[in-house]
Amino acid sequence: MRVVSLRGEAVDSPARTWHRLSAALREELRHHTRLHPSTRPWEMPLAAAAASGLPLLVGVWYERLDLGLVATLGGLVFLSLPDTRLQHRMVLLMAVAFATIACYALGALTHFFPAALIIALTLLTLVASMAARFYRLSPPGILFMLMAASIAAYSPTPLMDIPARVGLVTLGALLACLLAFAYSLLQLRRGPLDGEALAPQFDFDRVVIDSVVIAACVGLSLLLAELLGLARPYWVPVSCLAVIQGASLRMVWNRSVQRVFGTVAGLALAWLLLTLPLGDWGIVAAMIALSFIIEVLVVRHYGLATLFITPLTILLAEAGSRTGLSPMATMQARAIDTALGGVIGLLGGMALHVPAFRARMAAAIRPLQRRLGGGPPPADPRDARE
Repeated sequence: MRVVSLRGEAVDSPARTWHRLSAALREELRHHTRLHPSTRPWEMPLAAAAASGLPLLVGVWYERLDLGLVATLGGLVFLSLPDTRLQHRMVLLMAVAFATIACYALGALTHFFPAALIIALTLLTLVASMAARFYRLSPPGILFMLMAASIAAYSPTPLMDIPARVGLVTLGALLACLLAFAYSLLQLRRGPLDGEALAPQFDFDRVVIDSVVIAACVGLSLLLAELLGLARPYWVPVSCLAVIQGASLRMVWNRSVQRVFGTVAGLALAWLLLTLPLGDWGIVAAMIALSFIIEVLVVRHYGLATLFITPLTILLAEAGSRTGLSPMATMQARAIDTALGGVIGLLGGMALHVPAFRARMAAAIRPLQRRLGGGPPPADPRDARE
């Protein structure tokens, strides 16, 4: 039934409006509760857990869990392993390893220049994002590179200790590459690795405009975290990047919502782990188990994976400190960090999918590109005669 207004215009009845609203809510719920199929063999999560867990085991063995946590940042490189041919996947993984090591080193150096920290991490995000989009790097993209840089930037490391810590990240990345090679050989026994690699492609909108917006949102999120005086500001840009990297507006929205709800549930699990008398060996065992569960779930449901990502990242950043925040203060800080980063990432992701906004960004950036000599070469009049 339709109601007609005084002007003669058709107006939906309350029942019809409620029917449309309930249908939209059901569709939204379906998006957030759907489990995607997974084609990952069980060895992949096991190898990923080994890449991040073996450095921790070595650190605990020598009673230096803090150094094992540093090496684990390099072990996270394994998660960037593409599903392509052996030659391509190893070359790409070693390139990601080098980029992660460089990001950690640069992040550690910016710790001594607090005034330039936000600018440095923003520029680092810009360069890394442009390179990742040009070479069409698959998820998680530059997420762990920025995480390594952010954690290093906010870690009070003496200047003379930085080379040793960079070396630990390098060893962790080398271990990840070796495990990736062994895992790839195991796959070869089951059949050829025939995944096609995406060729590098320079798309101005995707490589330049997207990267500029992503870097600006990351820098803005870190600036707001500093202005608000948050205890652990490094997690805000990581949360922002995790959301804004979505390939579509629907994916950006899904990740934002699922990350918030997954983080809230994950904080309860993190609080439980932090209050238990686990000891160093118990913490390492928990982190290895969490890594395995995450890699099983992340391709099926991002929100469920976030439930376990939250305690893992809290342990990764806090387990090496014996003078850190209390469990409750850590939970509150992480909830605020995730909410702030997620909101900025959502707004940035929405802006990226507005044609008018992209057109204005292109109009502002293209003149600068031509001044820097990055524009297309001028046409040769002889080409028109041929």
